[in-house]
Amino acid sequence: MKFDFKEKYVLENEYVKLQPLENTDFEVLLEYSENEPEIWEFNSGGANGKENLEKYILNATKNRENEKEYPFIVFDKLSGKFVGSTRFYGIFLEMKTIEIGYTWYGKKYQGSGINKNCKYLMLEFAFDKMEMERVAFAANSKNERSLNAMKSIGCVVEGVLRNCSTDAKGERIDATRLSVLKTEWNESVKDNLKKQTANFASR
Repeated sequence: MKFDFKEKYVLENEYVKLQPLENTDFEVLLEYSENEPEIWEFNSGGANGKENLEKYILNATKNRENEKEYPFIVFDKLSGKFVGSTRFYGIFLEMKTIEIGYTWYGKKYQGSGINKNCKYLMLEFAFDKMEMERVAFAANSKNERSLNAMKSIGCVVEGVLRNCSTDAKGERIDATRLSVLKTEWNESVKDNLKKQTANFASR
């Protein structure tokens, strides 16, 4: 398929729905920004607080308009609530590579199975619809929860970029890079991740 940044792609299954993030989504995400600032402690440019959330959403939607990123808002069908956000970025269509990141969920929904369902839908879209050859990920090397989540869906660690960015306090950090290749997706990651999503309804 030909990826179109203007198209409103909706990725969903019986448990979660990912739809394009819009400026009007501010109100439904505000509770996480005002009450759960620790969500963004590992990286700069987070959405902690009302003002930062406004900047966060505006920057994400502008980057979509400029065809640099494609952000989603995440809806949990079981609770009937919007619970976080994620996006495609680092989109190099001619090289058939794309990155998934800027992912966060309200604390109540972390470790619930939502992330695995979202990652399955995004990886399926990237590999099976967009025909990507490589999907990459990255995280603060100190963010063990995020790194373990990536490894659990089948990501392979590629290496560490030393002193390459900052956290929410402005301190320098190392970033761990990971990826899934199309061959890995077809051989095992797709089926294994699909099985992992099956336990979601029992939470």
